[in-house]
Amino acid sequence: MDIYSLLSFMREIKASDLHLSPSTPPIMRVEGDLIRTKLKPLTPEDTHIMVYDLMNDEQRKNYEENLEVDFSSEFRGIGRYRVNIFKGYFGDTAVLRAISDEIFTFEELGLPNLLKDLISRDKGLILVTGPTGSGKTTTLSTLIDYINQTFRRHIITIEDPVEYIHKSKKSLINHREVGTDTHSFKIALRSALREDPDIIVVGEMRDLETTALAITAAETGHIVFGTLHTVSATQTIERIIDQYPADQQSQIRLMISESILGVISQILLKKKDGGRIAAFEIMTGIPAVGNLIRESKTYQLPSILQTSSKQGMITMEQSVSNLYNAGIIGKLELERFQSKYNQ
Repeated sequence: MDIYSLLSFMREIKASDLHLSPSTPPIMRVEGDLIRTKLKPLTPEDTHIMVYDLMNDEQRKNYEENLEVDFSSEFRGIGRYRVNIFKGYFGDTAVLRAISDEIFTFEELGLPNLLKDLISRDKGLILVTGPTGSGKTTTLSTLIDYINQTFRRHIITIEDPVEYIHKSKKSLINHREVGTDTHSFKIALRSALREDPDIIVVGEMRDLETTALAITAAETGHIVFGTLHTVSATQTIERIIDQYPADQQSQIRLMISESILGVISQILLKKKDGGRIAAFEIMTGIPAVGNLIRESKTYQLPSILQTSSKQGMITMEQSVSNLYNAGIIGKLELERFQSKYNQ
């Protein structure tokens, strides 16, 4: 049993993730569900050898100092993977996530054309949000690819790790990987402002300084894409504001209200005929949205979404209901969504 055989099998069954843990067989995630392989359980020695073979000297040093490490890796003839290795109670443990090199169109993902208008603007903040594994990076790659094919822009991406690799078409694209090409999101973002960008992609707005720099960049003549692990437009805006001390929240509400172009929140649902499909909540930065953010009335945002379908907005509940009414998802999946998200 070797890592190449496992990754090849993973591709065959279209698994998204491979889990290597001591005392259990290799486990794979297929269409959202964990599937235990029929292979024999891995020993601590097995996983130690496998995870150390995945790393180079610098990554091994980082792992031994921090007890966890993230990176991307390419396996010739198989594909690229996002790798997380961590020290578990029973020994060295790893999760490998397949990185698809396929970039989808707006139509294939079910993204509305109004987003093409938003991403053609000269400045502003666009947030793509959702739980881990909900396809945020896939959506983001579609938006970036559309810009790359349509406009002459300089695009800088800051990611941890770099997943989709875009080749420059009409636009010029530079990828930077945290830990490999830069020490942190905030350092790379501060540097990006001096690198003549039109568009900056921030892989994750994970701390206050990165968030503040991203919002400032969006205000001062750049399109900024960011991602967060939130499941609705309202929660996204509140999460950003809550990062700030209370005495700064009024100012940040004003900044967000003036810079926000759109929030795209998404989840993945199981289709009736197999596979998965995304449901989207979409909020655009119309004046009414800006007013509610500025006036600390974000709790009223869902009402704006429900009554602004002509502007292309949609709530998550409406999106899921549309998929159910179209026969794409079944009643069980509808009820699962309702019990999980409508609490």
